Amino acid sequence: MTGDTDITAHLAARLKAARAERGLSLEALSKLSGVSRSMLSQIERGASSPTVASLWNLTRALGVDFAGLLDRSGAPESPIFEHLRAAETPAFTETGERCTIRILSAPADVGKTEVYHLTFKAGGSLTSEPHEDGAVEHLTALTGALDVTSGEAAARLETGDTLRYRADLPHSIRAAEGATALLIVKHGPIA
Repeated sequence: MTGDTDITAHLAARLKAARAERGLSLEALSKLSGVSRSMLSQIERGASSPTVASLWNLTRALGVDFAGLLDRSGAPESPIFEHLRAAETPAFTETGERCTIRILSAPADVGKTEVYHLTFKAGGSLTSEPHEDGAVEHLTALTGALDVTSGEAAARLETGDTLRYRADLPHSIRAAEGATALLIVKHGPIA
């Protein structure tokens, strides 16, 4: 049992350190990982061992290497944080499945800088309510053409064009024909 206790204590310390390095509270990590705050507290105190599913969710939310959490060699972590295969990338659809949104940014980046890959079918659109004050979106048309509005202003992007616009106003992206785009949402004050 001493080996199990050592592993639990080592894992608890590594998870707590990873959370602290990212400046996350237990509550924030709970929201990002889906693991309850009380369970996180128990894991970090070494009072409970996480299930494999919980550990997997925690490593993804923290952007740490699963195997590296158990490594005692002291070797530095790999400079590659995560390799997410296309089929594993979180995605959802909008407007009757005419716009698919793939989430490319790490869960820890929510509310800071978020990166999305957008795929529009003909007639697809993405309409958004205003984000917080100072939010800006950076949109690059990878293929096709896109019509963008921000407040009362409008612009058309052709393949390869990039548009930066206020996202703290009602805004929308529309594709008359099929199109793909890269969208970066920068939260916070306009710099």
